[in-house]
Amino acid sequence: MDIARIVSSRSTCIRRNVGALIVKDKRILSTGYNGAPINLKHCIDTGCMRERLKIASGERHELCRGLHAEQNAIIQAAYHGVSINGADIYSTHLPCSICMKMIINAGIAKVLYADGYPDELSHEFILESAIVVQKIDFEKKTALDKTVQDSEFPAWPGQVAVRSVNQHVKVKNFKLRSKKA
Repeated sequence: MDIARIVSSRSTCIRRNVGALIVKDKRILSTGYNGAPINLKHCIDTGCMRERLKIASGERHELCRGLHAEQNAIIQAAYHGVSINGADIYSTHLPCSICMKMIINAGIAKVLYADGYPDELSHEFILESAIVVQKIDFEKKTALDKTVQDSEFPAWPGQVAVRSVNQHVKVKNFKLRSKKA
């Protein structure tokens, strides 16, 4: 999760800095942060349309000029021809419903996130799919295990984690290796 937070520092979003990385077999396959598509002006340059229209977080994603961190990580993997089927995605925030649909269809096996995100539809997709979702306690670096069988998510107000797992996330031990031609 440390690396996802570092990636989020590249974000050009005015409202929220999000970073994501896709990992398989202890190797980082792809990273992404939220920002405008390549060669387009960023929100830090143009202002935020969603703020101007007073749109609440978690609603009307289509009015954002930026791509989300998870979308960028998936797109980067596809652009470079890297299979992410069966991989895990680490994100600084729980993915929105649009990103969750992409994650499910990309064959990503597990979502690990640090901070919640207020998107009810994303929660419904998690419960309906077979994807494993873990909330990471960033301060303690432990995972709160969430699977489809667990009907509660700590990101929802008034709910608590069903069970805790004393599992340390050792993202800092992953090594980035270049793909030889």
